[in-house]
Amino acid sequence: MHYTLCDLIADLTQNAQEAASSHIRVEFTESENNLTVYIRDNGKGMDGELLKKVRDPFYTDGIKHPNRKIGMGIPFLIQTTAETGGEWKIDSVPGKGTVVYMSFDLKNIDTPPIGDVCGLFRQLLIFPGDYELEIVRTKHTQDCSLTYTLLRSELSDALGKMETASDLALLDEFLQSQENG
Repeated sequence: MHYTLCDLIADLTQNAQEAASSHIRVEFTESENNLTVYIRDNGKGMDGELLKKVRDPFYTDGIKHPNRKIGMGIPFLIQTTAETGGEWKIDSVPGKGTVVYMSFDLKNIDTPPIGDVCGLFRQLLIFPGDYELEIVRTKHTQDCSLTYTLLRSELSDALGKMETASDLALLDEFLQSQENG
């Protein structure tokens, strides 16, 4: 299992990026009791047979990671939701893309902590490749209410390639400002 939910979300979003997607949308919605995430991409997509295979931790296509013998992202999602009263679903159409849905009961004692949301968003924004990433963040709890949208292209226009320490420091500062309202 992943240490935090953000680790799991990063792993699954990287799958979307590696599926030759030109647009990935991550919807991250947090309430007092629940975290719901959608990862939508317009990548290669998967047929029904492949959708069954990716549930098996001992399956990997061997293409993305030639030396790897296992693929754990989807199996970890299945395990985490099953053990914590959560939900998950994957819809995919070959040539059209994939939608991964996950929902976690934050009050369940076995649910991993959410983790570093700003760190997650930074990690997603700096994955290599030529694609648009859209992050839609919503949080409505007793202590906080916020909604914002990030576009990788807009941040790249403002910060450059987000490769230098100073670019990443500015990105971190901006992400923190969004989270703190």
